[in-house]
Amino acid sequence: MAQLAVWLSGLVTFEQATEILRRIGQMRISDSSVWRQAQEWGEEFAAIEAAERVLANALPGHRDVLRREARSGGRMGVALDGTMMHIRDEGWKEFKVGCVFEVEVRPTRDAETGEWEELAHAVDNSYRAHLGGPELFGQLMWAEARRRDWERALDTQVLGDGAPWIWNVAQEHFYDSHQLVDWYHATEHLAKAARLLKGEGTLAAKQWFNARQTLLFQGHAANIAQELSDAAQQQPVDAKELAEQARYFHNNQRRMHYQELREDDWLIGSGMVESAAKQFKARFTGPGMRWSRSGAEKLLPVRASILSRRFDAFWRRAYNSPPS
Repeated sequence: MAQLAVWLSGLVTFEQATEILRRIGQMRISDSSVWRQAQEWGEEFAAIEAAERVLANALPGHRDVLRREARSGGRMGVALDGTMMHIRDEGWKEFKVGCVFEVEVRPTRDAETGEWEELAHAVDNSYRAHLGGPELFGQLMWAEARRRDWERALDTQVLGDGAPWIWNVAQEHFYDSHQLVDWYHATEHLAKAARLLKGEGTLAAKQWFNARQTLLFQGHAANIAQELSDAAQQQPVDAKELAEQARYFHNNQRRMHYQELREDDWLIGSGMVESAAKQFKARFTGPGMRWSRSGAEKLLPVRASILSRRFDAFWRRAYNSPPS
């Protein structure tokens, strides 16, 4: 019953878990008992994550070359994102979500043209989530990547939006990977620049966006940054926002070689981690949900283990561990 209660708690609300256990399992257990089971065993799951984190980060440094780590695997990637949940007495706080995946190239039909082409996809995804700063989160992600034999991969990549903390984590733990700003986020910034330059919904804005989108895909982010910087000098009303967009493309220009990486069979979108963030939010940000910090911290690893298809493995380790 405890195992089912914890598993269901990672999927649905405590009240829904109680109803499912009653209707399907003929098990009568109160909402508060389900919550207590989730807190007790969630703490054990968090301890397992912490132990993996300590072990992975205590081993020889990531930059050390170990003879046993022959690069014999395929390609792998990691994608990072941040989203929000409401913490009681603190308000809305960011929690960080990460995805480790393998890269698989397979025939894919273009939604617009209907033509088939070979494109990279993220497969065999696993996840970690952390309510707090990037330092511990980076260590958690390195632990998950190392568990997945990251060091054996022939080549690797890191995907994310333009948030500086993502690239700080990448530099610390995944320094030799290809870094790429998600294409969708980059084009969102480009669309905002078009509106600032040419007006909301105008033909000129659409034409400017389409032309610069092609340049961006071809790897000319530096040119776009310069154009926006020049425009900021000429349009005082929108100067601050134009300068902000110019900085975005300037700071990330080395992470915007989309055509090059697409042709080399890499992903250029971080949909896998954005989807994961939505799945975490589905459990933690429902109508009226307010979490204690400790309650959220204990349930996040349960949710992550379920999405990663590791719940049973975590449960066996937690259940068979000696009492503290």
